[in-house]
Amino acid sequence: MSKLIILTAPSGAGKTTIVRHLLNTIPELAFSISATTRERRPNEVEGEDYYYIGVAEFKKLIAEDAFAEWQEVYPDRFYGTLHREMARMWAEGKHIVFDIDVKGAVNLKNAYPDPDQSLAIFVKPPSKEALFERLRRRNTENEESLRERLAKAEEELTFENKFDHILVNDVLEDALDEAQTVVRRFIHT
Repeated sequence: MSKLIILTAPSGAGKTTIVRHLLNTIPELAFSISATTRERRPNEVEGEDYYYIGVAEFKKLIAEDAFAEWQEVYPDRFYGTLHREMARMWAEGKHIVFDIDVKGAVNLKNAYPDPDQSLAIFVKPPSKEALFERLRRRNTENEESLRERLAKAEEELTFENKFDHILVNDVLEDALDEAQTVVRRFIHT
């Protein structure tokens, strides 16, 4: 049975670093490429980082039930997991790794609740202050979008009890080892 490994966290907690590590160390895994309506950043590649879709097209796909899960994270900024993306990876015999926002992860876990099929991991920073400092140091946000991310992160931290495993990312090397151990155990049971 192909399995789902759902990683989520507030922005800045380190989930993308952990996902990359898992993909580099566990060959049975494949990355689920999300669809989004946000603008592509200069270093991003269509079909590798995201599938970039206009708002009208995204809403059309919602109406057609083309998503396993989707969220409007900010006004007119949608993210979602396409059913066809999951089918593609299952056809390759891979277990799917998701790097998605907290509410999208809850929706995906609810859509695939079987504990033998899906594992939802919440990556948690050591503290709110550490998370906020990480976001500030990124220098990828203007002051307004940083405030939005901080408010969203504060709300997302309240969701941790909805997940199968909580991974505190304080010392990165320890978090990477723990993630690898937990995921290997899950896919080999």
